[in-house]
Formats: sequence, C-alpha cells, structure tokens
Amino acid sequence: MRSLERHRDVGAYALGVLDEAEAFRFEDHLMECPQCAAHVTEFGPAARQLMLYRRATPRFVHPMAQPGPRLLDRLLAEVAIRHRAKRRRLLYGLAASVVFAVAGPGIAAYAGHDTTPAVQVTAATGAQSGIWAQVKSQDTESGSTIELQVKDPGGPRSCRLVAVGEDGSEQIVTTWAERDHDDRVSTMTGGSSMHQDEIDRYEVRNADGQLLVALDPG
Repeated sequence: MRSLERHRDVGAYALGVLDEAEAFRFEDHLMECPQCAAHVTEFGPAARQLMLYRRATPRFVHPMAQPGPRLLDRLLAEVAIRHRAKRRRLLYGLAASVVFAVAGPGIAAYAGHDTTPAVQVTAATGAQSGIWAQVKSQDTESGSTIELQVKDPGGPRSCRLVAVGEDGSEQIVTTWAERDHDDRVSTMTGGSSMHQDEIDRYEVRNADGQLLVALDPG
C-alpha cells in the first residue's frame, strides 16, 4: 500500500477497526512515521470515549447485523471534528493568554469578576409552620449548588427542600430530620441539575408533602 494510503489509516487504527493484517502493516509504518504516531496519540481520547459509549449503550439491533459501508467514514469524521475543536480551544486559550500578558492585571481582575457565578440568596418564614429558611444558590456547569439554613421550632419532623422549575418539574435538593423542638439554625447543602434562572421557587415540605414555607428567588 502506498505511503499516502497508510497515512489515511491512522484514524481506523486508533479506533481499532483495522483487521489483524492491516493493523500489523500499519504498525510497521508507524515505527517510521512520527506524524502518524502523533495523530494516533491525539485520537486516543476520542477513541476511549467511543469505547466507553459502546460499553454503556444497550444493544438495540440484532446481534448478527452488519455495520453499513459508511459507518467507518462517519466515525472518522467524528474523530476529525473532535480533533479540530480541540485545536481551536488550544488556539483560543493561547490568544487569551497573550491578551492577559499584554493588558496587565487590570483586565485580568475584571475578567475574573465577570466570570464568577453570582450567589443568589432568598429567605422566608412560614406563616403557619413558623419555620424560617434561607437558600443560597450558585450556578455551576451542570446546574446549581444550594446551601439551606433552616430554623424549625416545631419539631420533631422530617422535611425536605424541593426546587420547583419554571416548567413545573421538581427536584429534591436535600432532606433532614428535626429530632426535637430546636431554635438553633441547621445548615445543609445539596444541588440541582437546574440553573438559577430555571428555578421558579423553593419549597420546604414535611414527609407527607405538606408545604411548610415557600421561598421565591425573585
């Protein structure tokens, strides 16, 4: 096989789809081609992700089904897209570092302030239950982290904090149990897959689902 065709086999080799003979011949080529050796290393993370996805995904096709003739082309295209995206992120990172180096600490301080997620604080007291609660939330990449402070003089009882989304969906943030009448403030932490702007309100409920106090982030 010509050298150019060997270069094109680098993606198939990284994905492990070459047959034994082709893989053996490509490995001979790999020992003499630093460019292909570097590409195999770059394709490694994408190949591992595809392998993990294959192991975690249930089989929905007949076990004797054969892959279509363009399956390899699609896989290689996906690897190439990931490679280009990684290169773009690297170039953007280098460009940003040059800007910070030239502009000095003033811009760096401003950028740090701009990218820090805001902490949202809301508090309320239940008119009937007498429970005081305060929620502090902060956005993360996967949703939001939530800290709850609560003072419940009406124990003992089991309670939970529920985040209610703008679409009406609900997620339990944290649960706790008040063992006795206690005027001290208890602090719990939890999280939600919803971001701050997706949460309509927080509700403290007892074990039977009765609303004890509602907190509107405003």
